[in-house]
Amino acid sequence: MASYELEINICIHSHGGVLVLLISDDTITITAKDRGPGIPDIEWACRDGTSTANDWIRSLGFGAGMGLSNSKRVADSFNIESEVGKFTKVTCTFNLNPPEAADGRAVAPRPPSQEGGAQ
Repeated sequence: MASYELEINICIHSHGGVLVLLISDDTITITAKDRGPGIPDIEWACRDGTSTANDWIRSLGFGAGMGLSNSKRVADSFNIESEVGKFTKVTCTFNLNPPEAADGRAVAPRPPSQEGGAQ
């Protein structure tokens, strides 16, 4: 989900960019870096339902304002950097090996969040 959301954000909001996927034994890291307008208010942009997509993009079914918040919700770690007029870089990391409980058993992965409706 994070990969899809970040790639759509690059297509909708930027002047181009790259999506990089790194896989190790323990993690998957997705990094999306674009050239473009940047984000003046990152806290606002990460809230459910906030979007700067134009009417044409919305008419195509995109621009609901869930891209960054969905990416943050599903990732084990989330980081965003942006400079207005230059770039936005988002990094999502996913842990492949669940942590162990004190008794040595694997801890079940966290259930998907239902915030913001069905996903």
